[in-house]
Parts: sequence; structure tokens; C-alpha cells
Amino acid sequence: MGAVELVEEISWQGRTIACGRAGTGPPVVLCHGTPWSSVVWSRYADALADAFTVYAWDMPGYGRSSKDPAHPVDFGAQAEAFVAVLDHWGLRRPHVIAHDFGGAVSLRATLVGGASYSSLMLVDVVAIPPSGSAFFRFVADHPDTLDALPPYIHEAILRAYIQGASHRDLAGDDLAALVAPWTTESGQPAFYRQIAQYDERFLVENEQRLGDLTMPVRVVWGAQDEWIPPQTGRRLADLIPGADYVEVPGAGHLIHYDAPVALTALLWGWLTTHTTVTGK
Repeated sequence: MGAVELVEEISWQGRTIACGRAGTGPPVVLCHGTPWSSVVWSRYADALADAFTVYAWDMPGYGRSSKDPAHPVDFGAQAEAFVAVLDHWGLRRPHVIAHDFGGAVSLRATLVGGASYSSLMLVDVVAIPPSGSAFFRFVADHPDTLDALPPYIHEAILRAYIQGASHRDLAGDDLAALVAPWTTESGQPAFYRQIAQYDERFLVENEQRLGDLTMPVRVVWGAQDEWIPPQTGRRLADLIPGADYVEVPGAGHLIHYDAPVALTALLWGWLTTHTTVTGK
């Protein structure tokens, strides 16, 4: 993970949530999506820790956190977990940066769970219906069948699926890091389980409440996102009072890897606009 190592563990409702923090300054919390982990934010966490206290976590069922099949991993459960993580850290009004599924989780945590943020940046997020790639929808219809795949076939499918989220080819090390949590004995069934439990009902509820948001919000989207098209991002921004929308050329759903310079500039610009920071 780099500067932000997930060396903390939170016990919550039978789950173990891996998390960590680094740096000094205003608090910034990074939220990942699916099928990712906090790894997608690792390089950005390192850079931001020069001026902020950066917090990262793996949602239950993801990354280094526990993957017990008895524990729900839907949007509602993850939003409750996020509120618990913020309470563990003692954070009352952090800046939140969310990607993919983390968008719906962070939105529900504030709209339903009562969490307060100083600002919110939503990066290629799952937040409003409709959502989900063609493969995602296929897996949702056949979770038990795919769960029984031989590991080498599962890994081959997983690599192709994750590679497809990038507009450019992911480097070998980056692809390996994103695939790794899902190739273990507990990781393979967890991958299909989190898709099977995907419930768009939570996205409908989010959409109905977006007008209640009062913190500054920025929506960032990869212009070549083939998983969730930019028109969804534009519609999301239109539903949030005062939100601005930024589209990044040459970037797909994994904008972190496709356009790192542009995303870094957007993060720094957004956070420094809404905070007073002193670099190291």
C-alpha cells in the first residue's frame, strides 16, 4: 500500500475490517469499489499524505478484510460498515474520495447513516441506476455456477474482466495486484458473492435523496468509461445541488491507471480548494 499501510483491524459485527492511515493534516478518506480494494488508491494515498492525513480501508469481503460467506456485502451493509470505520477513526467531517461501488456506499452512509463530510469527490462511481457491465449482469444471473469454476479458469476470466475496465492496458504488476485478493480459496467465492448480492434498490434510494446533499461535491468521469458511460456521470452531477462535473479524456473506468496525472491534479485542486494545507 505504500505510505498508508493497512495495519489496523476493526472488529465490527463479526467482521474484520483492514484499514490504515498516514500523514498529517486535514483528514481524507479513500473508498474503493468492486472488484477492487484500497490498492487502487495506493499511489494517490502516498502523494496526498504529504499534506493530509490519509485514511484507507478495505470493505468487508474485499482485499485484506474478512470474507465470511455468512456476512452480507450489499450496499446497505457496506454503508453501515463505513459509518463504523469513521467512528473508529473519530472522524466527524472528513473529505471523502470514492470510486465505483464506494460512491454508493459513501452516499448511503451520509444520506441514510448520518455521516458528515466536508466534501465529496465521486470518481466513476456506481451511484444511481442503471449500472453494471454486461459481465457483471451475467455473473449476477449465474453466481453458483461460476463459483465452481476451476481456479485457473476463474483467474483467466478475472484478468480479462479487470483489464477491460481500463482504456489502456494495465501494467502487469498493477493487474496482478488487483486480481490477487480474488484468487485465494476464500477470494474466489467472495468475488461472485459480492456480485450476487448487488441490489439496485439501494441505488434507487440514493437517487431519491441526492437533493438532500449540502456538502461540496465533484463528479469525475473517464470519457472512455465502458462500464458506466459518461452520460450517467453527467446525470448524477445534475441531480446533486451545486455539484460540478469533470470528464477526463483518454480514461476508462480505471481512471487511476489510465490518467494518473490528470486525476492527481483534480484531487489536489479539489482538496486544496476546500482546505488549508501545509505541505511537508
